[in-house]
Amino acid sequence: MTHIHDTEDMKYLSELRGAAPKEFKAWVGFDAIVGREDGAIPHKQRELIAIACATVTQCVYCLTAHTAAAKKAGATREEVAEAGLIAAALRAGAGGTHAALALKMFDNAPE
Repeated sequence: MTHIHDTEDMKYLSELRGAAPKEFKAWVGFDAIVGREDGAIPHKQRELIAIACATVTQCVYCLTAHTAAAKKAGATREEVAEAGLIAAALRAGAGGTHAALALKMFDNAPE
């Protein structure tokens, strides 16, 4: 059985670049904003935000890259843990508010 996540899968990025070069370049450029050193948000915080986002989107590849970058930028293990759990709390909050929205939709649904 083939596993969905395998660190060897990153080799397919070069194939992705070859198959869609303009789109790949735009995607890489977009992702590069996380690593900016000259933004109003310091680099370490940018990486912690990226970890939180990767937690919510459940992208193990992003978690791998941004956790390493956060560590290199000076983030502590505790900061990484808090970033992930803050994201989890907000994800749970969204679930709760959508449950409330489902009740609103139920109340407004035709009989």
